[in-house]
Amino acid sequence: MKDLTSAEEQIMHVLWELNEGVVRDVIDQLPEPKPAYNTVSTIIRILEKKGVVDHKAIGKTHIYFPILQKEEYMASQTKGLLKRFFDNNPKQLLSYFAEQEDISLKDLNEIMDLLKKK
Repeated sequence: MKDLTSAEEQIMHVLWELNEGVVRDVIDQLPEPKPAYNTVSTIIRILEKKGVVDHKAIGKTHIYFPILQKEEYMASQTKGLLKRFFDNNPKQLLSYFAEQEDISLKDLNEIMDLLKKK
């Protein structure tokens, strides 16, 4: 799977939320300052070329929708994070968060409960 730029990822988050929409719908969901119409349109076309977005044409209007599911992208990015920074070792990842991110004992216990259920 190709990595997405931060701008592409931002557009994908909007499309995941909307399920489908025209460029104006995407722009309406973006924070201020709103990017130009042409900018968003270009990013969406790039996402189409990457194979993560498609469209259906109704007359001259294109309605865009995500092909790549959010869960699939999250899994891919998480695996990449584990590989690049933690030698594919989830224990190192959890250890990092426990040490660097001030995870509370309550949070750690909840994580342990989730792991026990698996």
